[in-house]
Amino acid sequence: MLSAADADEPRHELCADILRRHHRELVIPAPAVAETAWMIESRLGPAAEARFLRLITSGELDVIDLTLADYGRCVQLIETYADMGLGLVDASVVTVAERLRIGTIATLNRRDFSVVRPLHVEAFELLP
Repeated sequence: MLSAADADEPRHELCADILRRHHRELVIPAPAVAETAWMIESRLGPAAEARFLRLITSGELDVIDLTLADYGRCVQLIETYADMGLGLVDASVVTVAERLRIGTIATLNRRDFSVVRPLHVEAFELLP
């Protein structure tokens, strides 16, 4: 999301294109909203943070809250991938994808998401 928001980011156009092509199809786990908003605000300012949050209020992004079972799965993932420092936000992306049976993830974090093995598919397809 940060790259989609930052026109100076080298991969901006690739990331912004994903938002355009997947109009109202994208989901974001609730823990990722807070982290993304903080990153955007700290690097690009409050106006950019507000634009990000408008993606949610307009329905462009669908926020998925975690269930207790999801938090349990996040704990499993964090413990399993402790050596690579997988945290709650990335674990929540995996967990929500598993629950919703989503096989494609929009991320620039290939390091984590190419290693993590979801329960519902052999591996995630990573965009861009």
